[in-house]
Parts: sequence; structure tokens; C-alpha cells
Amino acid sequence: MAVHDDCKLRFLELKAKRSYRFILYKIEQQQIVIDKLGEPNESYEDFTASFPADECRYAVYDFDFTTEENCQKSKIFFIAWSPDTSKVRMKMVYASSKDRFKRELDGISFELQATDPSEMSLDIVKGRAC
Repeated sequence: MAVHDDCKLRFLELKAKRSYRFILYKIEQQQIVIDKLGEPNESYEDFTASFPADECRYAVYDFDFTTEENCQKSKIFFIAWSPDTSKVRMKMVYASSKDRFKRELDGISFELQATDPSEMSLDIVKGRAC
């Protein structure tokens, strides 16, 4: 599975320049490409609303939080979205390509796998980050 150069470039912009809040990726014609770029001011609700109900996606989300010591921190989450309603073949392709794609994106703190929105709720993300 090829990874389009733009995927890595935009990820670096998210990580270094904070140009985006999130990036959704999809597999199209045997290649991983960008599906959606989230503006820096978009919320976590905007992010979760961007996932299609019946298609798989990969995503990265730049999560800002404050520690108990009152320090501002940021961690990048990788989310593998594979809803139960998506086609079996699609789930298999995404599952088999995930690890290789994740290795291309240096700087991911945590990974979540979700089959429905409750598995990537803001509370789960906060719990993993802190």
C-alpha cells in the first residue's frame, strides 16, 4: 500500500506548525490519501463528526490538555476507525495497512481503535493523555 507524500507532509505541518487540529486519511486506489484536514480551531466534536458511518478511516488528532501541575501539553493520537457497518474487505485492507502507515507518521503518542463513536469519546482520549 502506497502512502501519498501529502499525507506525511500535512502530518509534519500538524506536528511542527500546528497548522491543523486533525487529519482524516482514506485508502483510494491502493494508496493512502488525505480525506479531510481539520482547521486549528475545530473541536473534538467536529473531528468525530467527520467520520463516515459505514467506511473505515485512519485519523490523527492533536489533543491539547492541561496537566495536574497546570502545564499545557499536546499529544497526537492515531485512530483506526472501522465501523461494524463497513464492508469486510474494507476492514481487512485497513487492518493490514495500519501498522506500516503508522510507522510513516513519526510522533504519535497513542493509538485508539474504534468501531463506534463511543470507543473514541473525549473522556477516553483525556484518560489516555493524562
